[in-house]
Amino acid sequence: MNTAHAHRHAAGAPAGHRRVASSSARLSLSAKLLIAVMLIVICEGAVRKWVADGSTLPLILLRDLLSVFAIVRAVRLGHFRRLRAVTQVLLVWTCCVVGWGLLQLTLGQSSFPIYVIGLRFWLLSIWFAVAVAAGMSERDFAVTLRILMASLVLMAPLVALQQRSPPDSFINKSLSDDPRAVFLVTADVARATGTFSFTAGFVAYVSLCVPFVLGVLEARKPLPKHLLMAALVFAALVVCSLVSGSRAAYFYSGGLLAIYLLGNLLLTSARKKGRALVAAVVALCLIGATAYFFGGAIDATKERFALAAQNEDMAGRIQTVFLGEPETLAKATWLGAGVGIGSNLASSYWPTGDVLFAFGEAENGRTISEGGLLGMAYIALKLAAIVAGLVAGLRIALRTRTVFPIIVWVNVALAVMSWSAIGQLTAHALLGLMLALGLLTLRFPNMRFFG
Repeated sequence: MNTAHAHRHAAGAPAGHRRVASSSARLSLSAKLLIAVMLIVICEGAVRKWVADGSTLPLILLRDLLSVFAIVRAVRLGHFRRLRAVTQVLLVWTCCVVGWGLLQLTLGQSSFPIYVIGLRFWLLSIWFAVAVAAGMSERDFAVTLRILMASLVLMAPLVALQQRSPPDSFINKSLSDDPRAVFLVTADVARATGTFSFTAGFVAYVSLCVPFVLGVLEARKPLPKHLLMAALVFAALVVCSLVSGSRAAYFYSGGLLAIYLLGNLLLTSARKKGRALVAAVVALCLIGATAYFFGGAIDATKERFALAAQNEDMAGRIQTVFLGEPETLAKATWLGAGVGIGSNLASSYWPTGDVLFAFGEAENGRTISEGGLLGMAYIALKLAAIVAGLVAGLRIALRTRTVFPIIVWVNVALAVMSWSAIGQLTAHALLGLMLALGLLTLRFPNMRFFG
């Protein structure tokens, strides 16, 4: 009788109510596309290293097709109207990149395959980010973050095993069969790559996760088990950061954690400051406990830090990462060498087949090398987008008294200015994910991670 009554009640309910109930129970296609691309990016390195090293191009093609489909679908359904100002700026920028690339092609500075590759690296991830962010709901956002956090929890034991295994073991295999191709923290400790094919991809992945792990700590936890889940996610982040052997991972994680703890104490209402202080103490205790069990990884990283400090100037290194190499900037021309020409995907179109770092190692240096005046305009556009995002995040933080939007957009700023998004395939894809999640944070700042 109860079942029959329920069916009669559902049948008699207004159609609009039934649609609302149905839509709240399943993910949108935009969310599914974002999750699919995210899982491919996270897992493709593992497939290439441990299963089939010839799967690179099929996997890249698959996620590119999914990205293009998401963009076309957003245009057809009018999703871009939800982010009208962002879309208008992006349309103008697209015309600039297409036109400037054609100018380079006309003047013989580039070739058509490199031009197409350049359009991919300079535009695809941004359009994909805006398309999926405009088409997703708050529930879509929460589910996507849960899957990202689950991947981090699963990643932690893998990277811990890699750190404790010999550099020449199968678990530390690189794309090359040569054991000497494995990057080392010290002589007998391998740098963890997780499921990624290269250390830079793993570090970018950890950096992507940091603000959302802190958001999980800040999120409302209706049940006691949610506290345990938040602690587990945070511990996984600490493990991944500690065993990465990367200075960038330490700085990203430590810096954002400091902003989170300080911002939480400043923004939280007076009656909740005690709870914020307790949360800060618990977080520091978790870090200390995890560091105790991974003391060997910390010692190895300290040794690497000390060696790097002897061989390079830290201030100069930071300047290079964010501004570009002085020698690269000195060789740049007003026209540029061709958009896309410095990417790893374009190397096969060069006679030597290897132009690694020929147009600069750092993102902004390569941007100017490839685009010339257009590259300078790109950097200016990035800075403007960062300022707009940080201002919007600060306004939301002051209104909602939550630090989450600020730490997300600080992370977006670091990623946009330092990740090799126009040169490296994984960084390009992860930056698109970071931009999408950053835009969703501005749309849905009160993250309901636990429902």
